[in-house]
Amino acid sequence: MASSSSAFRRRYHAGFTLLELLVVMVIIGLLAGYVGPKFFGQIGKSEVKAAKAQIDALQKALDQYRLDVGRYPSTEQGLQALVVKPSDEPRWAGPYLSKALPKDPWHNDYQYRAPGEHGEYDLLSYGRDGRPGGEGEDADLVSW
Repeated sequence: MASSSSAFRRRYHAGFTLLELLVVMVIIGLLAGYVGPKFFGQIGKSEVKAAKAQIDALQKALDQYRLDVGRYPSTEQGLQALVVKPSDEPRWAGPYLSKALPKDPWHNDYQYRAPGEHGEYDLLSYGRDGRPGGEGEDADLVSW
């Protein structure tokens, strides 16, 4: 009798069967298939929100530059004029950004033109794809 109970203990403590492992892996795969797309969709939305916040901060810095200098930086001076004093601007009182000039959340430069087609200046990010136009996360994010 002692030998049958020790055999039962060895079988009981031996580990999981192949079928049990496959069931667990299927359940994990189903959960990942359901949660993964929702999680990555939220990442894209947060990048768009971050780009809009950066455009807003750049607009405020451009407005402060205009108050000090009397006009917005030219297209040639670009957004770099918010960080580094242009040689031909004696009334520059910057830097107008507390940190270095940011790139958009997709690691591309913000596009700046002055005078702009939509106002005194145009400030935009081309979105995730880095090209004009697009839809969803690839859509352009603009200041106007």
